[in-house]
Amino acid sequence: MSNYHIKHLEEYYQVYRKSVRNPTAFWEEIAEEHFMWRKKWDNVLSWDFSKPEVKWFEGAKLNITENCIDRHLFTRGDKTAIIFEPNSPDEEALHISYKELHKRVYKFANVLKNNNIKKGDRVCIYLPMIPELAVAVLACARIGAIHSVVFAGFSSNALATRINDCDCKMVITSDGSYRGAKTLDLKSIVDDALENCPDVESVLVAKRINSEINMVDKRDQWLQPLLEEASSDCEPEIMDAEDPLFILYTSGSTGTPKGMVHSTAGYMVYSAYTFKNVFQYREPDVYWCTADIGWITGHSYIVYGPLCNGATTVMFEGVPNYPDFGRFWEIVEKHKVNQFYTAPTAIRALAKEGISHLEKHDLSSLKVLGTVGEPINEEAWHWYDDNVGKKKAPIVDTWWQTETGGIMITPLAFCTPTKPTYATLPFIGIQPALMDADGNELEGNQVDGNLCIKFPWPSMARTIWGNHQRYKDTYFSAYENKYFTGDGALRDEVGYYRITGRVDDVIIVSGHNLGTAPIEDAINEHPAVAESAIVGFPHEIKGNALYGYITLKDTGEGRIHDNLRKEINQLITDQIGPIAKLDKMQFTQGLPKTRSGKIMRRILRKIAEGDTSNLGDTSTLLNPEVVESIIEGKK
Repeated sequence: MSNYHIKHLEEYYQVYRKSVRNPTAFWEEIAEEHFMWRKKWDNVLSWDFSKPEVKWFEGAKLNITENCIDRHLFTRGDKTAIIFEPNSPDEEALHISYKELHKRVYKFANVLKNNNIKKGDRVCIYLPMIPELAVAVLACARIGAIHSVVFAGFSSNALATRINDCDCKMVITSDGSYRGAKTLDLKSIVDDALENCPDVESVLVAKRINSEINMVDKRDQWLQPLLEEASSDCEPEIMDAEDPLFILYTSGSTGTPKGMVHSTAGYMVYSAYTFKNVFQYREPDVYWCTADIGWITGHSYIVYGPLCNGATTVMFEGVPNYPDFGRFWEIVEKHKVNQFYTAPTAIRALAKEGISHLEKHDLSSLKVLGTVGEPINEEAWHWYDDNVGKKKAPIVDTWWQTETGGIMITPLAFCTPTKPTYATLPFIGIQPALMDADGNELEGNQVDGNLCIKFPWPSMARTIWGNHQRYKDTYFSAYENKYFTGDGALRDEVGYYRITGRVDDVIIVSGHNLGTAPIEDAINEHPAVAESAIVGFPHEIKGNALYGYITLKDTGEGRIHDNLRKEINQLITDQIGPIAKLDKMQFTQGLPKTRSGKIMRRILRKIAEGDTSNLGDTSTLLNPEVVESIIEGKK
């Protein structure tokens, strides 16, 4: 019996037991039967979480693009691989077949080679959600270059940090992008960033909005003419199983973003296997994940997972509310989408607009709904279930991270009975553990603690680029011999998991992980600011929003606070990007601190949430009187 496609709950339990009883035999079977290899592995798995060091399919040789493209050419050459749906409904959608994708990727790969990019070089991709983004990612993989995609909503400062951290030789961007009714000037953001990136040798520019832009001599080239001249024949670079495939940055609770490094073989096997089972993909389904390829969700579940399975995957350039709030449903109807994967933030925003936009469209093609990015609240879950899925399309509420590479705890559509707000059961091969504050594993059900994973899985990140010590400190130092996720969770009476949120200083806003430290650093650069503390507070659309407590150097009432608020949010936008702006700011006389000088964010969080009845013992603080003044000031 092949374990590649699980179809009911009993089978899930059988396969799950097999996968944890003998993980190496289990993953060996999945890898051997469902993927193309140039050379088989010598060893399935070696690992040591104390170092931490993990290697899957050691000694195997492959190229992931042969699995995403080449192997489908004979059986699915004319099948649509990617449907590109533009920002504006007035522009034609583009259907790219596997044959056409193969041609585009090979040409792009040759352009990279002709510009001195070779195996192991890092290439930064800063593009909107246009076909060139998916093609650029695959072209890098074709020649063994390591792609680092940066979401095209980040500021020039955030972009420069990421380019320099992994020493990119090339940047791929576009003249600009369309986002709803706005056009964004991406090229000038890149130009600003590159003033501080001495090692970038070349910039390739795709045309999207046809704007007048500045092209720097000897560095910048238009992409299209290079593609037209390039050969459409490109032998794949043969990679080792553990060679890096990509670097993707995620916000840490402190300091610079972390460049998570994902390997080739393990990532391929896990992203493909999870895609097939979580969404129950079958030929000739049309699958749509609304994420941006700038995030891990886009890497694993727009590009690699679907294409490895020969699926048809939709790439949408726009936003859910342009030209109106019916845009998602119009696309579902137009392309007869079968699986739809989006974020709770989008669902809440759409729910707020009522169901009139839904009722204009035929959603009967939908078989499976999914959510990702943060835990979904019960009200949004029911709205999604009742109105979008009509109680016929199961909701897979998926929990995972940039670091995990693929979905970790989730229902399998049509197999796992769902429960609102619960991610339900661990995926095949995943061994979760809930830990208490003293480092003991909590056995049995109806417990809650810190969520760890106690055995490696194929798609886990291998390190943080250039900083293995930070990787060890962040994920493997809190609990011996376990990967610590940074999330809290509870396990109910039947063993279902519910993620209760971050337990560190990372706040999930609209599905984006935002570390508080970089935002505070940006605020503290303002000449009027003495110090600041950021916490999250509940927000009906975003899930969480950011609340800033800011102490000014001069507390005189003479300062015009409204201007200051604008200036502070502008600083945050410049340093990080508009996604990190504060929804609320409160100017304070001081911040509550312990005697060792640590800011008590727990107290600030409660005040922001409006829950001041239970602040705990504040008498041990260095300055307990500050708490009262903050509560007063909030009123």
